[in-house]
Amino acid sequence: MNVPSARERLDQALDRIRDPAGEGARACLAVYEDQARAAAEAADIRAKAGLTLGPLDGVIVTIKDLFDVAGEPTRAGSKVLADAPPAKADAPVVRRLRAAGAVIVAKTNMTEFAFSGVGQNPHYGIPGNPADRSRIPGGSSSGAAVAVADGMCAIAIGTDTGGSTRIPAALCGIVGFKPSRQRVPTAGAFPLSTTLDSVGPLAGSVAECALADAVLAGEEPTVPTPAPLAGLRLAVPSGLPFEHIDDIVGPQFDAALARLGRAGARVDEIKIPLLGDMLRINARGGLIAAEAYALHRELLAKHAEAYDPLVRVRVMRGADISGADYVNMARERAMLVRAMDALLEDVDGLVLPTTPIVAPQIAEMADAETFALKNALLLRNTTIANFFDLAAISLPLVGGSLPVGLMLVVRNGADKRLFRIAAAIERLLT
Repeated sequence: MNVPSARERLDQALDRIRDPAGEGARACLAVYEDQARAAAEAADIRAKAGLTLGPLDGVIVTIKDLFDVAGEPTRAGSKVLADAPPAKADAPVVRRLRAAGAVIVAKTNMTEFAFSGVGQNPHYGIPGNPADRSRIPGGSSSGAAVAVADGMCAIAIGTDTGGSTRIPAALCGIVGFKPSRQRVPTAGAFPLSTTLDSVGPLAGSVAECALADAVLAGEEPTVPTPAPLAGLRLAVPSGLPFEHIDDIVGPQFDAALARLGRAGARVDEIKIPLLGDMLRINARGGLIAAEAYALHRELLAKHAEAYDPLVRVRVMRGADISGADYVNMARERAMLVRAMDALLEDVDGLVLPTTPIVAPQIAEMADAETFALKNALLLRNTTIANFFDLAAISLPLVGGSLPVGLMLVVRNGADKRLFRIAAAIERLLT
């Protein structure tokens, strides 16, 4: 069997990006054709010589529009920064990808400044969901998920502050990973929340996410060995994660739990009162709004009219959070992080729907009230991992009328164990 060369795979990716009937113009905001061809040719030369830089050598990759690339402005999906001074150097994760031989083909679209789970962008368009082009892709790494699902790349690198890799992965039927945040450098990624931002991959499989994550973290890449499912201890948090669950997500999730049980996993429902504390702290916007406003207040003073109004109103919530309130929120969150870590000592992980609803229609999200309601629902379950400083992955559940995601959440630092569990569940459910 002939394996396509890096050049051949790049040509296929570029064809998908250029396809006038496809989503390339909305999913990819910058295309690096010349640089990508040079990188692909170099990978093919190495392959012919029997040399390799690792498992990402020659793999077609995209990066989110908020990562620094030397010599160009870092827009973060905005018009405000389109003419900003060019970045002086590549972000560390971009340097690591290049050193690993990855062929970076494009920068992908995103929610402006990464501040929603919907994936809308009034400046650069909304990439249509691969399962139904009339539906949103999820965000904020919207273009990343569409690029993977539509074959514009094999792996996309996004960021995740409240679910921005996992939400679009779930809504588009692929895998999305949020690491323990300290493992991957966020320098050179335009911030939303310096406390909660993390960098993670989206791909078609757990193995691809694991390999990309290792490169991003500066670790030795290995394909995860599936963990035994028999005896696995999984906890389903009752209450909040299942409120307003729709009639597509609910049955798909229940069927997945039943299959896990038949495979020998122990799946128990538990109550987690700490989730109520999370809601209380985030009710006024939480750390994200406070930190986003601190970052944006000067830009807003000069260019408020150039912001997406739906993003602007979310950032402005931080204007009403005092310094004392911020300190108290951070202190209480730190205590809750420790409490959640202790709670998870006795289980291998939490399992819950990535989102309680499938992708909404693009048209219905034009209504601001509907947008706010559904954005909150899309973010509600995923933000648990960010708030409590955990690692998480979203796996696609196949067979339904629209994509649904199953999310696994583990203690901070248990990323490799999470990949092994995810690989086993992926094998069971696909």
